[in-house]
Amino acid sequence: MTNSLDERYRVRSVSRAAEILEHLASAGDALTVTEVTRAAGGSKSSVFSTLQTLEAHGLVSSEGEGPQRRYSLGLALARYGEIAVGRASIRDIALPELRHLTEETGLSSRVAKPEQGRAVIVGRVDAPGSVRFDLHMGQRELPHSSGLGKAVTAERDDDAIRELLEAAGMPARTRRTLTDPDALLAELAEVRRRGYAIDDEEDADGVYCVGAAVRDHRGACAGAISVTGLKLDVSPERLHELGERVRESADRVSTRLGWG
Repeated sequence: MTNSLDERYRVRSVSRAAEILEHLASAGDALTVTEVTRAAGGSKSSVFSTLQTLEAHGLVSSEGEGPQRRYSLGLALARYGEIAVGRASIRDIALPELRHLTEETGLSSRVAKPEQGRAVIVGRVDAPGSVRFDLHMGQRELPHSSGLGKAVTAERDDDAIRELLEAAGMPARTRRTLTDPDALLAELAEVRRRGYAIDDEEDADGVYCVGAAVRDHRGACAGAISVTGLKLDVSPERLHELGERVRESADRVSTRLGWG
């Protein structure tokens, strides 16, 4: 999805400051003005002025004197980050991406949060047309049979998954539902490798769902997004194409939540 910000309204000096902060964040250690300039480009005097301004606002800190003075991120960023995280809602952040996903694929899309081993639906965008799936808000998806459930479950380690399955059970929703823990663990290993989960008529006959996990600023699973449609003549290749598309959307939601 293209960036919605209009280039005409971007302030170059602010963009440069943001780029410098990004370089300081990705560096393994504090950097000198020369090192920041080498990474960010531009003139040393311009970079120095930007660093001084950022430091005045607590966004950058420094140690040392003269050419050996080294700069790193300031603690004010931690305070801003905690405020932003506290206000972030995966539903609000994911909905614009879900609308784009539904528009592009023609499929209904959803976002869910993990809760007590289940994926709980907190947002949805219905596909145009007459078909409406039973995708209620607050619905709790099973960890072993649904695309959302498997995407969230795959973020756990195998021991934790076995404990979850022992507590929740593995009821057969359809004839295609995996009811053997070892078979599910093998599939979830594949989910981790490719970055998306597929429910191929495993939760409801005639319906498929493709889901991918979303991560927060710490890299922990914040939930998952998915698309859902009627199976009809949808090929395995098409399911994997959708998986790649959903994974890309999930990555963008993760980025907006502060991951990576």
